[in-house]
Amino acid sequence: MLKPIKKTIQLPDGRTISIETGKLAKQADGAVEVRMGNTMLLATVVSAKEAGEGVDFMPLQVEYKEKFSSAGRFPGGFLKREGRASDYEILTARLVDRVLRPLFPENYHADTFVNITMYSADGVDMPDALAGLAASAAIAVSDIPFNGPISEVRVARIDGEFVIDPTYEQLERADMELMVGATYDNIMMVEGEMDEVSEADLLAALKAAHDAIKDHCKVQMELAQEVGIAKREYCHEVNDEELRKDVHEKCYGKAYSIAKAGCADKHWRQDSFDAICQEYIDALPEEERDEKTPLVKRYYHDVEKEAVRRCILDEGIRLDGRKTTEIRPIWCEVDYLPGPHGAAVFTRGETQSLATVTLGTKLDEKILDDVLNQGRERFLLHYNFPPFSTGEAKPVRGVGRREIGHGNLAHRALKRMFPDGFPYVCRIVSDILESNGSSSMATVCAGTLALLDAGVKMKRPVSGIAMGLITDTASGKYAVLSDILGDEDHLGDMDFKVTGTVDGITATQMDIKCDGLSYEILERALNQAREGRLHILNKISETIPAPREDFKPHVPRIETLLIPKDLIGAVIGPGGKIIQGIQEASGATVSIDEIAEGGYIEVAAANKASIDKAMEMIRAIVAQPEEGTVYTGKISSIMEFGAFVEFMPNRDGLLHISEISWERLPDMEASGLHEGDTITVKLIEIDKKSGKYRLSMRALQEKPEGYVEPQRQPRGERGPRREGDRPRGDRGPRRDGDRGPRRDRGPRHE
Repeated sequence: MLKPIKKTIQLPDGRTISIETGKLAKQADGAVEVRMGNTMLLATVVSAKEAGEGVDFMPLQVEYKEKFSSAGRFPGGFLKREGRASDYEILTARLVDRVLRPLFPENYHADTFVNITMYSADGVDMPDALAGLAASAAIAVSDIPFNGPISEVRVARIDGEFVIDPTYEQLERADMELMVGATYDNIMMVEGEMDEVSEADLLAALKAAHDAIKDHCKVQMELAQEVGIAKREYCHEVNDEELRKDVHEKCYGKAYSIAKAGCADKHWRQDSFDAICQEYIDALPEEERDEKTPLVKRYYHDVEKEAVRRCILDEGIRLDGRKTTEIRPIWCEVDYLPGPHGAAVFTRGETQSLATVTLGTKLDEKILDDVLNQGRERFLLHYNFPPFSTGEAKPVRGVGRREIGHGNLAHRALKRMFPDGFPYVCRIVSDILESNGSSSMATVCAGTLALLDAGVKMKRPVSGIAMGLITDTASGKYAVLSDILGDEDHLGDMDFKVTGTVDGITATQMDIKCDGLSYEILERALNQAREGRLHILNKISETIPAPREDFKPHVPRIETLLIPKDLIGAVIGPGGKIIQGIQEASGATVSIDEIAEGGYIEVAAANKASIDKAMEMIRAIVAQPEEGTVYTGKISSIMEFGAFVEFMPNRDGLLHISEISWERLPDMEASGLHEGDTITVKLIEIDKKSGKYRLSMRALQEKPEGYVEPQRQPRGERGPRREGDRPRGDRGPRRDGDRGPRRDRGPRHE
């Protein structure tokens, strides 16, 4: 018999979130339904009972999936079923993973799978803000050990007020948007974008989000207590405490000497650290070596971590010899590649990004077709991280989740500084050629340089920096590190990336690996990041102080035109015949889009002549005839009383025989005009009722001296009617036989 348990969370604006367990997916270790309005997620978690052989890490996998049926839609493509995860689904899964992963016990190594699926959506509430809560609640009602619970909320500043988990409609008005993940006591993860806000505003948003998360955590604790499932016992590590102590005694001093050496060469440091561990392994008795080597490597990792951290905290010496606030040497170069529309190299220490910019037309827009997000994107950024950038001998196997996440952060950092109304579609590609810390921030800097090199008039240049943290809870000591190395990220307690302009922050991403991070430390890290960010902006300005005045010669030129909605069809033509003809005749690419204001036409070509020709043809179609205007047109047909002239596309006017010349013409043959002739005429009258046009050639000719306009008899005055005349139009009823007998046409053929 079903015994579901349900809890609710009340939001400040009156909306509620419900968490229910005991109904669905009961064979999973833990399963919950989370619902807000008509948006519902199902989260399940399953963890293996034993760890895999030789596994000494947490093999966690988080998947987030949205069903098209949840919004009453069919998937696109031929198969009509959900396929690989979209970028949005991958980014949502990463947000959850980054909060959960640090909170599993360090000695828990069983394969663990968290699946979050959206089964219902109303298009009002945003489901990704519920994913972290759903995953944590599923773990809370399971027997899997976990140092949670956690939750995630989206906080946005709308009209000066912080709103928790805003709707899609509300978010459109926000100047700050953050996704925050936290336990009841500590913030664990932050990611978001903002419109050049201050460090104080960012801290205020974090506090508002954490207050809401505390309520979520309380409800999960109550739910877990009511379910009453005890956490499982496990033994995934076998340790040798004597060996641990011996490794520390014999290796710590040597590792500390390497940490204190202050060498900027990453490979020298790594080889030196590895040599210490290998020396210890080689000294082991041969019969014990194979068995103890995995343990020695694990214990030595802890020794190396301790040595690096103590060197920073006690002596203020970092691995490469820098001070805690010092930025690595920077060199930049723009216009590095001749082919792209913009190109730049940004190098900071041993991290290097080669960025290119490509400018395209409306036809190059990215089409978005997610379950709840359909539209087009005009500003794109792609990030690539080949293995050679870290000296690894590995093949390149497509784009990974890390690359999607890092590229998304750089995209969010730059997109609000992209100029409004920019006619081009823009794609930035960042290839990381060297990596030793903060390649996503190098992408932001290289992207800014490449945009300026391409002639894109950015609102303001953007730079980015990654901050680190080393803490000692026992002594209360801590050190905030500017521009961290890869090892400082791996061995430290925080990776805090901040991007912005001289006026404020545009994006941030933070992952925290320690407990008890105070707002005082966060404030110091933000202020130190601002100093580093401004230092990097100065280096960018020294390289290229302003955008290029004009685009490079091989950039396609674009002109735009707005036309009334009722003329869109005239430009496109039946089956696209007119617009295709314009493109063929001019060599330009023409696209048209219906917007609220009318038809938005974009004309692009490699040269101005093609654009001018296409624009001339379009303007001719959409232009409105005006009395008194002179036109050049083509005679479409000759009649007894005059000629019809196509003086504008799809518009014919009558050139009466009397308007051809000042002399009286006996017939049209005497005019010398023929079908297909191109002539110049003046529009002398537009009939308001019928919409007909009267044209004249003689109005463009000089009037002969002494010319007298012939007297014309008014229509209808034809003299007195003779007696017996039948009134005009009065013919009486038709009688049978009026037309005489039917002529004999011969026999009808069968």
